[in-house]
Amino acid sequence: MSRSAAGTPATPPASAAPPSPARTSPEHATMTDTAPVWTAAWDRPAGEERARALFAATFGSAPDGVWSAPGRVNLIGEHTDYNAGLALPVALPHRTYAAVARRDDDLVRLVSAQEPAGAREVRLAHAVPGAVTGWAAYVVGVAWALREAGHDVGGFDVAIDSCVPFGAGLSSSAALEASVAVALDAVHDLGLAGGVDADGAARDDAGRARVAELCVRAENEMAGAPTGGMDQAASLRARAGHALLLDCRDGGVRHVPFDLAAHGLALLVVDTRAEHSHVDGEYAQRRAACEDAARRLGVASLREVADAAEGTDAALAALATAADGDVLVRRVRHVTSEISRVRAFVEALDAGDVAAVGPLMDASHASLRDDYEVSCRELDVAVEAALDAGALGARMTGGGFGGSAIALVRDADVDAVAAAVAAAFDARDLAAPAFAVAVAGPPAA
Repeated sequence: MSRSAAGTPATPPASAAPPSPARTSPEHATMTDTAPVWTAAWDRPAGEERARALFAATFGSAPDGVWSAPGRVNLIGEHTDYNAGLALPVALPHRTYAAVARRDDDLVRLVSAQEPAGAREVRLAHAVPGAVTGWAAYVVGVAWALREAGHDVGGFDVAIDSCVPFGAGLSSSAALEASVAVALDAVHDLGLAGGVDADGAARDDAGRARVAELCVRAENEMAGAPTGGMDQAASLRARAGHALLLDCRDGGVRHVPFDLAAHGLALLVVDTRAEHSHVDGEYAQRRAACEDAARRLGVASLREVADAAEGTDAALAALATAADGDVLVRRVRHVTSEISRVRAFVEALDAGDVAAVGPLMDASHASLRDDYEVSCRELDVAVEAALDAGALGARMTGGGFGGSAIALVRDADVDAVAAAVAAAFDARDLAAPAFAVAVAGPPAA
């Protein structure tokens, strides 16, 4: 967070931005470009200044401060969060910036650089589920959830700017919620989220866990999106230079060192430009199928099946006899096997055998494509092209049905793999993808 005009937050590592001046940025790309398009993260002072300038231009005054929160990329553990499973996200250097000023009434005035419609106004007294639509539901929803939890939150003005790609499966919505949440925590002196220390770690993880739960409620109830909570935890509870091993059953976390550069590797993110949304029904259908399977098996969640001493075979056999058994078997098989892959991934990182995670990524994608059926043509093309170009592993990331893929590549091969993926998209007349190199950044502050 920056309360001053200049701001003094740490600048993200150099690897967060495209290292070569020859790389094409999205604003300079054309429909005929086949060279890879790169989406750079803003450095923190620049991002803060953008939000501050938008605030001043819109509201005619200075904000009380600027807060920001990262998007996330999930290394492995997809569609496990709402099954009380395990997930392993990292916070991206790409962040959403919220310039906020407290008001003395219950009016919320909000504007976003990413929304051409201009400023909106909402009275908190009228802010109930279903009454606020669009991106404003995520912002106002955070204030609503805090008030529902008994916190004294009044009106505020907020200006949003973001370099987290929208609709890319990189948790732009969670970054929006988390940036607003830490801002409201600060301007209303709630004492929930705490700060971030010099090592990029949150000082009060327990408080941030509570804030993450409220952000989940905001997205579930106000925005109508059935998120499971991994995204909000990653944005609020991550640590720079680490992956976040999140136990979605009890909310426990462990920070796992994640320094690919030390191993001569990099994590390439491919935004396929096939926009995804959690509000379109497919995500909710997958969640409902898992909950139905758990009920039929007599367990609280599919995590219990994954942890059972006898394994998943008995559960799958029991489900196979149902009329819709084929679908339920495949859904359960993905969830239970994905939880096992998260454990194996962490074991490899702990052992320093980073290259060993590649096959786990491949298996995860195959499971998401075939058993969970949440991949799409663009994601499959990205994964296959990256592997053909020498990636050590690749998979879709996020909820699916579009969004992004990730590939573990040798540092020296980043540009070549990106070029191969871009060429594969061009050969199939698909919209040009955008690329980023992910490094594990700090949490919301």
